[in-house]
Amino acid sequence: MRDYFLRRFLLIPPTLIGITLIVFLITRVVPGGPIERALMEAQMSGDGGSAQTSSPGGGAISEEQMEQLKEYYGFDKPALQAYFIWLGNLIKGDLGTSYRFNEPVSTIIAERLPVSVFYGLITSILVYGVCVPLGVLKAVRHRTWFDNASSAFVFVGYAIPGYALGALLVVYFSARLGWFPMGGFQSRDFEDLTLWGQFLDISHHAVLPLICYTIGSFAFVTLLMKNHLMDNLAADFVRTAMAKGVSFRGAVLKHALRNSLIPLATNFGQNLSVLVTGSFLIEFIFDINGMGLLGYTSVVDRDYPTVMGVLLVSSIIILLGNILADILVALVDPRVRFK
Repeated sequence: MRDYFLRRFLLIPPTLIGITLIVFLITRVVPGGPIERALMEAQMSGDGGSAQTSSPGGGAISEEQMEQLKEYYGFDKPALQAYFIWLGNLIKGDLGTSYRFNEPVSTIIAERLPVSVFYGLITSILVYGVCVPLGVLKAVRHRTWFDNASSAFVFVGYAIPGYALGALLVVYFSARLGWFPMGGFQSRDFEDLTLWGQFLDISHHAVLPLICYTIGSFAFVTLLMKNHLMDNLAADFVRTAMAKGVSFRGAVLKHALRNSLIPLATNFGQNLSVLVTGSFLIEFIFDINGMGLLGYTSVVDRDYPTVMGVLLVSSIIILLGNILADILVALVDPRVRFK
């Protein structure tokens, strides 16, 4: 098992190189890049003069200015050469400078990542802490009033997109009733508050976003737990255990439950990676400066250094999440032996 996971970790660098190379080459060919935007701004400003050349965007700048633009944005070199320069800087810990914020990309990500990690971890704790016991209760009380009522609740939540629910919550509970802030991760006077006051301030801001983050995962995790537990309760090994004198409670907790956790362990790593990288729609609605919103705005603004930085961090989280899922499967299922 040790050799298997060692090989998985050794495969991370070449996988990252393949992912970043493909996206880097795509940024070189997509229209509307930073040079085109600069040319459009020059056209709108109406600058002109002698020794000018017509730009692809329809503006007019000098050849010298065009070369300076290409050098500034790193488009003065062939794509592969520029990629290996970026890769060399990455090895040194330099992700480049953001076109939009004019700050190091590593600094921007370091400011945004903890916000998404906070919401992702809290969401994971709430989802698995509530849905696993709820799925067990629904399985052992199948077709009762509790099962029917809880199914109606989780399916209504699953049918409502998180961003749509977020818009409704902001309008009603924030704008009309004023119970919660309109958005943001913390208040403006956050630094002046006491430690307990800072905790309450973050919690107050996090209530509505956490509702939107968790509502969509409740149905999937709950029904996944219920269906697999019911399948295991009908299996031969559970009936054999009960025939030997094991109580129904013991058969559920000691025999069927562990096998039912295998599908959850398989999806845990992927779900965790998605939650940690954030949802740009929810972050946009609640004005949360997280990784999801940063990735979206960097793509819209053609901020390619930030795009590559966000892609790198997201890819690392996804790859590590898949390895974590394999580890959890091996811990839950004793039949699994990685060779």
